[in-house]
Amino acid sequence: MTIYDKLYLGGQWTPAGSSASIEVINASTEQVMGRVPAGTREDVDRAVAAARAAFIEWGSTPVETRSEYLRKLHRGLAARSDEIARTVAGEVGMPLKLSQRIQAGLPTAVMESYAKLVAAYQFEERIGNSLIVREPVGVAACITPWNYPLHQMVAKVAPAVAAGCTVVLKPSSEAPLTAFILAEIADEAGLPAGVFNLVSGPGGVVGEAIALHPEVDMISFTGSTATGRRLSVLAAETVKRVALELGGKSASIILDDADLPSAVKVTLAGCFLNSGQTCTAHTRMLVPENRYEEIKDLVLEFCKTFVPGDPLDDRTRIGPLVSAAQRDRVRSYIRKGIEEGAELLTGGPEAPDGLSKGYYVKPTVFGRVDPGMTIAREEIFGPVLAIITFSDEDDTVRIANDSIYGLAGGVWSGDTTRAERIARRLRTGQVDINGGPFNLYAPFGGYKQSGNGRELGKFGLEEFLEIKSMQFKQ
Repeated sequence: MTIYDKLYLGGQWTPAGSSASIEVINASTEQVMGRVPAGTREDVDRAVAAARAAFIEWGSTPVETRSEYLRKLHRGLAARSDEIARTVAGEVGMPLKLSQRIQAGLPTAVMESYAKLVAAYQFEERIGNSLIVREPVGVAACITPWNYPLHQMVAKVAPAVAAGCTVVLKPSSEAPLTAFILAEIADEAGLPAGVFNLVSGPGGVVGEAIALHPEVDMISFTGSTATGRRLSVLAAETVKRVALELGGKSASIILDDADLPSAVKVTLAGCFLNSGQTCTAHTRMLVPENRYEEIKDLVLEFCKTFVPGDPLDDRTRIGPLVSAAQRDRVRSYIRKGIEEGAELLTGGPEAPDGLSKGYYVKPTVFGRVDPGMTIAREEIFGPVLAIITFSDEDDTVRIANDSIYGLAGGVWSGDTTRAERIARRLRTGQVDINGGPFNLYAPFGGYKQSGNGRELGKFGLEEFLEIKSMQFKQ
């Protein structure tokens, strides 16, 4: 049991304005594994006041100093990586072996990337008789989700701090514990008081208070499209800058000349990663009509390796979902797919064998999915794959782009030039060609209702910068 009974405000661990708390539930045992404070609007006021008071001095701190603080934060994250991995494996359900590499390793690497990047970034340039300077936005509110909790925090906090902003962080109530670990690391690193502030609590209270607060200059939010819309409306009251990373329904396009076993294997792994609780998951597999049967057989063969189990077991590749509500939501989509006539190839809405405890869902694959079916259009956020057939290149591009989302996608072909030609036609923020690996320095974000703005690399840093031009008489 991990219990935090204070918030981190103005460089101090401070009692919350209410004695209410939020219970954190272990996804595989359904037991309480922790508690954190349920913050109030008054706590938001205190956090924002501390951030505002710290901003002027922090915003003018030399870049080298900010870079060194980021290096200290990186070292702190690295030192606690085992604890972080186990914490997220409990909260979210990702198998520990994957959690060590992704939930702990990735945010540690992102923090280090910003320590390096900001030290070399050009904050000023001359254009004719003008001096163009890039300055911090101000007080940045970072509101983060539960699926990759620490990674999403660091992907916002690191560039914000690097840019010279001060931060108010609101983590998800389902997986808030690593936010408190991050606050402990910030405190141990000696980050100046008010640069980093942490307020946990319900989105309807803390999140809305942040969005409406007149002293918050920017919101960076990752989460559902519905919540992103709501925050945008609230933020418009004070014309805040808003950066949104929202939902997805990404398509993996497998062309007829692709290496089919590799394409199927990698697409399945991407779809089922973190039990499908990944915004970029390739949950639509688009395949040539004349290769459907062959690909179906490969899918069924590779699915045998995804057996739900205990996240702490080294053999487990897929764990539970984050909560009972999420489990029930995903199962309802599976039933919807059956009702609408999709071909159930494997899985189903029943609980996996031998797993009466925990929020488990069978990895499920539907074949012969019509692009208009619910399971082909709505983000399920669970281990559910829809296989859709196409007739030619134009048809597959049309199907892939026929979505309100545009976050990610993939193209598989034996001809890289052909794959790139298709990728350029996709209305989506990221496209992996033949399984191209994740790049920490490449921009991450989406088109359409997958959001606006970009994270990671210099693109993520620039989200937290204002641009000023000063014209000189010549």
